[in-house]
Amino acid sequence: MSQPHPSTTRKIRVLVAKPGLDGHDRGVKVVARALRDAGMEVIYTGLRQTPEMIAEAALQEDVDVVGLSVLSGAHMALLPRIVELLRENGLDDVLVVAGGIIPDEDVPRLKEAGIHGIFGPGTLTEDIVHFIQEHVKKQE
Repeated sequence: MSQPHPSTTRKIRVLVAKPGLDGHDRGVKVVARALRDAGMEVIYTGLRQTPEMIAEAALQEDVDVVGLSVLSGAHMALLPRIVELLRENGLDDVLVVAGGIIPDEDVPRLKEAGIHGIFGPGTLTEDIVHFIQEHVKKQE
């Protein structure tokens, strides 16, 4: 496979997933569209994904970012497990962000577990786009 020309910038690849039994996906679809509109490649895995399915998809799709949406209250169990599986698969450099209903008191522990950015209800999609663009640039 040939390398892209140096003047060609590769699009940021983002895997967007809904871990757990949460069946609500309106918000994640809005964020996915905003990321796509900002020029990113977005892969949406759909509802009810296991941590193993998400980590495997991230590996197969060679993504720069994994975006997780959790409204079910299971964020403290699911999100650290996903980060752990990403690391086990050698994806230490993947930026992991999360959104949904996540209480403020859980944010520090999630960040310690490897979630780089956490976005609650009402976050502007532009803020999510900017966060991803800035943090992916820093990793390159």
